[in-house]
Amino acid sequence: MTDSNRQFWKRSAKLPGSIQPVYGAQHPPLDPVRLKSIYLDSSLHERSRVPPFHPKSRKASSFHEFARNTSDAWNIEEDERDEAQHPPFYQTLNSRVAEVTAVKVIESHFKLQEENRCQASSVIKSMSEDQLHRITADDLILRKSLQKQQSLPLRPIIPLVARISDQNASGAPPMTVREKTRLEKFRQLLSCSNTDLDELRKCSWPGIPREVRPTTWRLLSGYLPASQERRILTLQRKREEYFGFIEQYYDSRNEENHQDTYRQIHIDIPRTNPLIPLFQQPLVQEIFERILFIWAIRHPASGYVQGINDLVTPFFVVFLTEHVEEDVENFDVSSLSQDTLRNIEADSFWSMSKLLDGIQDNYTFAQPGIQQKVKALEELVSRIDDQVHCHFKKYEVEYLQFAFRWMNNLLMRELPLRCTIRLWDTYQAESEGFSHFHLYVCAAFLIKWRKEILDEEDFQGLLMLLQNLPTIHWGNEEIGLLLAEAYRLKYMFADAPNHYRR
Repeated sequence: MTDSNRQFWKRSAKLPGSIQPVYGAQHPPLDPVRLKSIYLDSSLHERSRVPPFHPKSRKASSFHEFARNTSDAWNIEEDERDEAQHPPFYQTLNSRVAEVTAVKVIESHFKLQEENRCQASSVIKSMSEDQLHRITADDLILRKSLQKQQSLPLRPIIPLVARISDQNASGAPPMTVREKTRLEKFRQLLSCSNTDLDELRKCSWPGIPREVRPTTWRLLSGYLPASQERRILTLQRKREEYFGFIEQYYDSRNEENHQDTYRQIHIDIPRTNPLIPLFQQPLVQEIFERILFIWAIRHPASGYVQGINDLVTPFFVVFLTEHVEEDVENFDVSSLSQDTLRNIEADSFWSMSKLLDGIQDNYTFAQPGIQQKVKALEELVSRIDDQVHCHFKKYEVEYLQFAFRWMNNLLMRELPLRCTIRLWDTYQAESEGFSHFHLYVCAAFLIKWRKEILDEEDFQGLLMLLQNLPTIHWGNEEIGLLLAEAYRLKYMFADAPNHYRR
């Protein structure tokens, strides 16, 4: 490696793709009130120049002010290096001054303790022994509780954060009579010599049973042919073709012209669903690295773009469930045979490729597809709910500031993985689901939170709400309602351009 390349890696090792916690439905932040204070405290040196920011002190806070208050967000590493070269001011305090100050603090502490003891003894004399025992016990419990809370790490306790199972959050029974009937209908369709794809899409729109989801997804994505007799040969040929790409291209990741691509993939992989143990296994991360690198090499018009790594996960989980009975979030993939893992990897690659073929303009230079979709969302919301639209304008919130991620990651950062899988059942069944119907899902998703949006009265509060929406307990029921509303919006606006634009 040349000196210039070595210097680049050293200089860029922690910028801006360093492994940072990525907030979203699968890994939300701390309590919003506490998070606001932490977020503001991160810019102490800016406070010396800017008056303290109070969210409710005035009605509007612009994006420029927000950016100014957080302008040091990427300078953490530089600050640490500066401290190493120039120790902070408290290390140069006069030792005599420090000693005198410490003595005064200790004397004051002892004096305060003595006063407390005197007050306590006078109170104790007026109490019975039973009351004293009860207060002492309660005080001991309270102290233990406080000590325990203080010893815990500062991280949220999030139930169901990594649940991949596709049960309703309300705890519905695993299999009703209606679901058994639907499962039988799917099995009949899939066992036909030539599967009726239109009928399969119609059945899949309200959700696909877990038992038949892998095969159904392969068919709906166009990866498998409708003809029953051609499926085995097609799978065999496509899997061999994928591993031919591995032999042909994967070693080139060490070449200079591919180093940037491979480095970014290598950085992003550990950030993929960081709270789900399945995706932190080295073997799974190696599989994801190969899939993403081969896709990037074969699609030079876009190459690898941050966010594509998320799109592999639903396919990987669905094809893994074909071989695992229990919930897969903690499953050790090393217990599977090498052939099984190779099949899951190849199927995930081809299915993801089929998906990206329909939305590749989202990831080409300047990502024009996403720009257009965000603009379309803004126009659509202005027609659906003018009050929400004007609220954003009043506080200078741009749709690009929150909806870019919705389009780039297909709402995967906003929803638990179990909900994404259910959502993709419908996307696979809907005509142009990922490229077109997703717009109406985003609009329905935004309006779902209109009350919370209108309650926020400053730029920062709105942006933090929109980037950390409380969907962690969502299940099939909530996604079903969201999709129904999205379909209603599509029916009203998709073929009505005069209603779509101002």
